[in-house]
Amino acid sequence: MEMTTQENFALSDTRTCSSDLNISMEKKCSNDCSARQYNCEVCGYACNENSSLKKHMLIHTGERPYKCEVCGYACNEIGILKKHMMIHPEKLKCDLCGYACIRSRDLKIHMRIHTGQRPYKCEECGYACIHSGNLKTHMRIHTGERAYKCKVCGEAFNQTGILKKHMRIHRERLHMCEVCGYACICSSSLKKHMMIHTGERPYNCEVCGYACKASGTLKIHMRIHTGEKPYKCEVCGYAFNQNSKLKQHMSIHTDTGERPYKCEVCGNAFNTNSTLKSHMKIHTGERPYKCEVCGYAFNQNSNLKQHMSIHTGERRYTCEVCGYACNKSDTLNQHLKIHTGERQYKCEICGFAFNHCGNLKRHMSIHTGERQYKCEICGFAFSLNGNLKRHMKIHTGERR
Repeated sequence: MEMTTQENFALSDTRTCSSDLNISMEKKCSNDCSARQYNCEVCGYACNENSSLKKHMLIHTGERPYKCEVCGYACNEIGILKKHMMIHPEKLKCDLCGYACIRSRDLKIHMRIHTGQRPYKCEECGYACIHSGNLKTHMRIHTGERAYKCKVCGEAFNQTGILKKHMRIHRERLHMCEVCGYACICSSSLKKHMMIHTGERPYNCEVCGYACKASGTLKIHMRIHTGEKPYKCEVCGYAFNQNSKLKQHMSIHTDTGERPYKCEVCGNAFNTNSTLKSHMKIHTGERPYKCEVCGYAFNQNSNLKQHMSIHTGERRYTCEVCGYACNKSDTLNQHLKIHTGERQYKCEICGFAFNHCGNLKRHMSIHTGERQYKCEICGFAFSLNGNLKRHMKIHTGERR
């Protein structure tokens, strides 16, 4: 049968397309082969990444680098190990606080909370921490790096956790206090805040009747009765019932006296940049932290917390040696030196030592002859403020 001219053109087009397709496939095959430059010499497997070839070679070598720390099972892929770990319901447990985890490495890191061990140290300011990741985050304070940026408003942060918390401002409705206007993201935070106005303290100690606003605070308080001191200093062996107290104590051993951060206004120097920033509020007059009871304002949140104890009568810092209680951690630290006998402030002229820098300053006036406390009535001057106060009773007629 003879083909029409139209059919001849169609057949010709089909052959041309088939030929073009074969050429295209050959080129693709050639490109794929050239892209896969890493070849297995055992079975001919090819890939385009060296890491993929290394992973593949584990099949031939029989190497199983990923090992289960619970039962010893080993495999050649971390994904397989993660799936395997799900068969172990029994977790490794901390004997001190009950914390549970699967990996012994995680437990080892956790135990540093109780031992006070801080192997990762900042070379700039001496800050020490239990995890390398914490040190990496801390270093951003010195470098000023703010790697985590909000895509909505452009504000940047040095921690991803702070950014996540910030993002909730844009996508969630704020909870506002109707009494003072305080706003927060979580309803639970607002509920806790409301206790300031209501005076509610739902957590009560069954031993002495002490009441507080948080379950965690009650847990720490109970250690006074149980005598539990899980936080131990590795340098001198002194133990504490709170991690914060151990941190404060460690400054005795770690303080080198170096103060690299200097105030350009008054010349005062500090060992951390954050302390300098806080100090600068003295010069600017900024007092963002306000007491909702009496209206008194402070330049630091910690000062406001200490001030609140005046209204509540709470003395949350207790000496574990003699039971002395106070509302400032600094006051407790100063008091503890009575028991330890520590006198770190030494006079370079006569060698006399003191447990407080203020005492050393007063002592130095003996050598310098300085009398900075002057009576405004008669001009008589004293080296000690207490002596001036006693002197003023002569003018006021007050009986001694």
